[in-house]
Amino acid sequence: MQFAFSSTVIAQHTIQQILSRIDIVEIVGSFVKLKKRGTSYLGLCPFHNEKTPSFTVSPSKEIYKCFGCGASGNSISFLMEHEKYSYVEALRWLAQKYNVEIEETEVSPEVKQQQLLADSLYIINGFARDYFSKTLLETEEGQNVGLSYFEERGFTRETVQKFQLGYCTNERDAFVRTAQEKGYNIEYLQKTGLVTIRNEQPVDNYRGRVIFPIHNQSGKVLGFGARILVKNDRAPKYINSPENEIYVKSKVLYGTYFARHSIDRLNECLLVEGYTDVISLHQAGIENVVASSGTSLTADQLRLIKKYTNNLTILYDGDSAGVKAALRGLDMAVEEGLNVKVVLIPDKEDPDSYVQKIGAPAFREFVETSKQDFVLFKLQVAMQEMGNDSSRKSQLVNEIAETISKIDKVEDFTRQQDYIRQCSQLLKIDEQGLITLVNKFIRERLHKREQQLAKNAPPEDDQLSDEAIAAMEAQEAGVEVVFNTDEKQEKELVKILLRFGDMPFSEEDKSTVADYIFHLPYDFESLADSMVIKKILREYKSQYDEGNIPDRKWFLYHADSEISKYTALVLEDKEADLSVNWKQRFEIDTICGDNAYLKDTISTTNYLILRKVKKLVLENQQEWDQSAPIEDQLKFIEVHNHLKQLERELTQNIGTVIFR
Repeated sequence: MQFAFSSTVIAQHTIQQILSRIDIVEIVGSFVKLKKRGTSYLGLCPFHNEKTPSFTVSPSKEIYKCFGCGASGNSISFLMEHEKYSYVEALRWLAQKYNVEIEETEVSPEVKQQQLLADSLYIINGFARDYFSKTLLETEEGQNVGLSYFEERGFTRETVQKFQLGYCTNERDAFVRTAQEKGYNIEYLQKTGLVTIRNEQPVDNYRGRVIFPIHNQSGKVLGFGARILVKNDRAPKYINSPENEIYVKSKVLYGTYFARHSIDRLNECLLVEGYTDVISLHQAGIENVVASSGTSLTADQLRLIKKYTNNLTILYDGDSAGVKAALRGLDMAVEEGLNVKVVLIPDKEDPDSYVQKIGAPAFREFVETSKQDFVLFKLQVAMQEMGNDSSRKSQLVNEIAETISKIDKVEDFTRQQDYIRQCSQLLKIDEQGLITLVNKFIRERLHKREQQLAKNAPPEDDQLSDEAIAAMEAQEAGVEVVFNTDEKQEKELVKILLRFGDMPFSEEDKSTVADYIFHLPYDFESLADSMVIKKILREYKSQYDEGNIPDRKWFLYHADSEISKYTALVLEDKEADLSVNWKQRFEIDTICGDNAYLKDTISTTNYLILRKVKKLVLENQQEWDQSAPIEDQLKFIEVHNHLKQLERELTQNIGTVIFR
């Protein structure tokens, strides 16, 4: 298992070093207060609100499980879920924590240069953040000008420090001189936007301005927003960092780093326009809020929100510009699967001023009672502009139908029908006609999607069955997938390989359990029905063919989240129940515990082969029934007798198996 990041591949031995040092209690304990209970640890689940602890961490199995909400996984999946990291970001976080140097292979000189540049920009931004913060809090000009401004806005010293706010003095080149003295590259300083060239001399770009650092999800500084404090018609009110290798404005929402846990916990994201709106609301204790920094919402920003919640509430000023701004990007938000509400702040107010005016409790109540469904809001605003213009009404009907058509998930069917009913009443049009129009847009979009899929269809072998897709969708929806009888035995095979693959099977030829399984004249991957089990067996066999026997960690911390989740699910089973379950389910006399692994290995493999034989018997019988010539009949009888003999031998080997 190597992990690719662009053209970068984290070397396999690096991943193994990281996995070998992981301590799940230490990692989860960094975010959750845990208490030891027996061999496990217990705490309040960070993924849902609870007062009685139901979140357990097992150091021996290296997994966590919440018996309240069902969340489960390993150290890496915990970081991915709790911190919203990608797999590679989680690996890098762990590497930094455990002082593992990441070795990357197959990196072109160009990619390596880009990575070094990105690292350099992060370092420079970190230095600048500390410099501006120190200037704000420890210099006379910073305190008299910058800190006074923040205090006038109602921000406490604690809030200023939390958001790492700063100030750049009005001196021409104070920052750039300090940065160059520290050895920072002038070209990179320009690329960050911190420095510009005037009359062939480097000067500070943000002089005389208060500084708002912009963080990524892990707290690193991507760029800055700088606000002027002195009225100057020739200078813009705000200067923002230019886009570069680490800062792309359309992919960033201000305040995400500080809001992510609150959004996740409350299952709602409040979206405002400016930096100070975010800071004021946070200070008031309303922390599930981020800002678009005055730009129209982009698909990347909406996907960033969706990592934490499906519920988006947009807070905008109540003037006409605010109303129009509230409509931008909302169709796109629906297409991304977000449930969108709109709240209009009273005229001449913004979230910053309004929360300070009425206080946090009243502001929360105002937001809760003032939420308007965006589809109906959009319709009402458009109807006001429409007047009696029939052509504009026709255009509006089409726009609303297209918007409603994007609410096309099965679970949202009732909501879609409610929109159709309410909109048809408001527009005074036939409800059935609106249904027809909505369905037309849905068919057109599905047709386009099918055409796109046809162009980029995966190889036939990689296509999922309807059952597999349904199971994946059920998992994504948080529904527990119950194993069917056959899949239970496939699961037992995976469990045996993960727990006992490297254990001795025969003293005579020094073979292992994996040797026995993979030298049987049957391909267990092809026998399996479960797609995730097929993937695990395929990868295990691939590693085995290369002379390796991967341990459970290899799959528990796999980059494929489906494999890692399934492995955690397998390892959740009580380890001593393997043979007991065989006895209960299939009336087989076995011994219990880890010492039973040899008998369990034989029983499991024989059962799976027997299942295949029974299917072949049935298929042969069906073809036999349809065959007329006597010579064909004889062939089918011969095959039938051979299969039944094999069936009897397998049944004797595993005891009495009851097939239902």
